Amino acid sequence: MVQTRRTFLTSALAAPFLGNAQAQASGSSAGAALGTSAAIDAAARDLLAKLTLDEKIGMMSGDAPFFAGFLKLAAGGYNRLPLMTAGTVPRLGIAGLHFTDGPRGVMLPGATTFPVPMARGASFDPALEERIGDAMGKEARAYGANIIGAPVVNLLRHPAWGRAQETYGEDNHHLGEMGAALTRGLQRHVMSCVKHFALNSIENARFQIDVTADPRTLREVYLPHFKKVVDAGAASVMSSYNSVNGEWAGQSRALLHDILVGEWGFTGFVQTDWIWGLRDAKKGALAGQQLEMPFQNQFRRFLPGLVQRGDVPQAVVDDAVLRILRLQIRFARNQADYPQEIIGSEAHRSLAREAAQKSIVLLKNDSNLLPLKNVRNLTIFGRLANLPNTGDGGSSSTQPSYVVTPFEGLRAAPGADFIIKHDDGGDLDRAAAAARFSDVAVVVVGYDSRDEGEYVSRGPGPWNDHFPKPVTPEEQALARRMAEARTAFPSTFAGDRTSLRLHPDDEKLILTVAAANPHTVVAIMGGSAVITESWRDKAAAILMLWYPGMEGGRAFADILLGKVNPSGKLPCIFPKRAEDLPTFDSNATKITYDLWHGYRKLERDKNLPAFPFGFGLSYTTFSLGKLELAQARLRTHDTIMLTAELTNTGPVAGEEVVQLYVGARSSKVERAQKELKAFTKLSLAPGEKRAVRFALPAAELAYYDPVKGWVVEPGRYEIILGRHSLDETALRAEIVLH
Repeated sequence: MVQTRRTFLTSALAAPFLGNAQAQASGSSAGAALGTSAAIDAAARDLLAKLTLDEKIGMMSGDAPFFAGFLKLAAGGYNRLPLMTAGTVPRLGIAGLHFTDGPRGVMLPGATTFPVPMARGASFDPALEERIGDAMGKEARAYGANIIGAPVVNLLRHPAWGRAQETYGEDNHHLGEMGAALTRGLQRHVMSCVKHFALNSIENARFQIDVTADPRTLREVYLPHFKKVVDAGAASVMSSYNSVNGEWAGQSRALLHDILVGEWGFTGFVQTDWIWGLRDAKKGALAGQQLEMPFQNQFRRFLPGLVQRGDVPQAVVDDAVLRILRLQIRFARNQADYPQEIIGSEAHRSLAREAAQKSIVLLKNDSNLLPLKNVRNLTIFGRLANLPNTGDGGSSSTQPSYVVTPFEGLRAAPGADFIIKHDDGGDLDRAAAAARFSDVAVVVVGYDSRDEGEYVSRGPGPWNDHFPKPVTPEEQALARRMAEARTAFPSTFAGDRTSLRLHPDDEKLILTVAAANPHTVVAIMGGSAVITESWRDKAAAILMLWYPGMEGGRAFADILLGKVNPSGKLPCIFPKRAEDLPTFDSNATKITYDLWHGYRKLERDKNLPAFPFGFGLSYTTFSLGKLELAQARLRTHDTIMLTAELTNTGPVAGEEVVQLYVGARSSKVERAQKELKAFTKLSLAPGEKRAVRFALPAAELAYYDPVKGWVVEPGRYEIILGRHSLDETALRAEIVLH
């Protein structure tokens, strides 16, 4: 293992803020362990007073010169060690920030690869997500990092988005709860950098597109989840590449100053998305951009002159550096707490398996085919059945020490006392013959990093106009090599999906195998929704695996064999038709976002999905009953208190997600038919009854008025308590706000 321990401040500087070993070992928060906010602020201001202007500006960008840094990144330097940034100042013991990326796990060699966030979103389990954040934070710190690029909470507006897998789903309440949970776990150990702020949900066009959204759409749909993560204490916010309402997000005063700082009171620092995230040093600095990532470029080149001329007040630079210094001091904890044995440890691999188990969604199970029983021989079909497939190959790509495939997981599973064979499905006649002679056929289909993920153009583009111009012969030589490196970017940078259907070969394989064997299970790998209409009625059972991480194959076997009862719920609708979704153009230069996407849009338009938001089957059955409201008439500043009873009415233990939706029934403005406002996951033994309790502030029912701000309307609201967004057995009650 590479030795990577780092010191973030000299021991003399950090000592007053280090918690004792017992407090650190107990997992107390970084803020509690490192001293008072007042002491941290005083130390940061003392350091600030000792810095020269040149040193301050150096702390506002990466340490590496642009051309040399770019070449190192293109040559694989991104995923070997944490990246140095935010200006080291050795004479003052300031070692800067040491950045690594997420969010499916620390992307350095040997770290644990968890299921992608979209999969973990399907768990509907913030407590589990906080534990994953804790594990990721420990591994990042053991590698010498003190900041990680996670969580991603960009809203899934359309499932074709190439990086859908990096976020948690389509609903902003659910997004915020999951993102805040990961942040809490991470920040026991490292700084969390939430990304990408904001309205970033088309991958191929991210460097050129201007997204227009009115104030109501911004506040109600595309920003609440970011606020929830900021309120959870996220140390940093990463701005996005795209333009918002006519200004690049990385230099948007409306986003970075007026909303983030002015409305939300954010005290951390803002950093750009990498390389292409800042186009104008003056606009960026004045807007509230504090750190240009990951190389020296706009700030380093232009800020000295801008400050000297008075175009950028020195107070702006001081504020940026002070924000960064405070957090460096706060997170300067004892490295001895993070031995390298933590990286990819057995405990973390076990957590990855648990996360995969709770993420897999059972979408169909005719005649209770699953869990498998009385099986003598089974054939598992498909290229992906025995191919390590953890998701995107871009900035979130991880490097696990192994990946258990679905075939390997089944073959090695204790209790799988039947013959298991693999057929890659390349020959349909052979596949049909194998299916006919199998008791059960399992077809693993879907996508990989060649189909969806991060996108970087190989050629020139409009984003290059803010690169520095090579002047010296050395810079000119580096620039030529950089241009050559850009043309060699790997094909794994796939971008947005071109279709929501499976590959034609996958659909043919499903239809062929299902025609030969009525006991066919289809397992789908991918980062978001899939249209299943051409084959859905032919399969006896359907499972959504997502990209299930390094232990996904074992989790898959656990579900198939009934060792684990599936409890995953869809964090996004699976539509029947692409036409039911919002417009999506991966090459657009302009687009307008409105209030409508996902389950809200389909309900408004009276279009039924194939599978609704929040849906997922189980090997047991549940019933909800006895909905009671503490009060049916409340004031607009009261809290809605309600209880119900969940019963496991089936034969095995299981977990169920109870979802609370609210619909405004007398509103004077256009509103969704219903919106998710709370959820909870409960585990019940057979026959067990559990009380379900929710306390929902009436303020959560507000809509945004551009003049008045947040408005809680008096009037009638319907409370809907169910197990998915279209649950016909949901419990309903009415409240009146006055």
